[in-house]
Amino acid sequence: MTNSTTIAGNLTHDPEIRYSAEGVAVAHFSIAVSRRRRDAEDGAWTEETSFVDVSCFRELAENLVLSISKGSRVLATGRLTQSHWTDANGAKRSKIELVADEVGASLRWSSLEINSLASRNQDSGLNSKEREFTQ
Repeated sequence: MTNSTTIAGNLTHDPEIRYSAEGVAVAHFSIAVSRRRRDAEDGAWTEETSFVDVSCFRELAENLVLSISKGSRVLATGRLTQSHWTDANGAKRSKIELVADEVGASLRWSSLEINSLASRNQDSGLNSKEREFTQ
């Protein structure tokens, strides 16, 4: 069974990055996903917005905080996870979050300039043809 989900929407705030005790970068952000629909009875348009919490790790997290900010239109692909905990009042709580494997800018309403991280590829031991392919 596969658990893969893609979300498209706008960042509600700048991504926040933290580092684990082991030095792993973790970025957190939220995507607002809006849907417009027309009411069948009166023809009026209504808009519904859902907010999806997203996390990503390592190089993706570090590149993300350098590349996008509040309001950016993005696509995020990854797997859904559910966390469970008990709050301070003893109530059981849960939250569904997207753990992103990929995050990119949506080109629907904007353009993009891509800057390759060549120094990482040079340090990885790849030959020049492999570096071109991975960029």
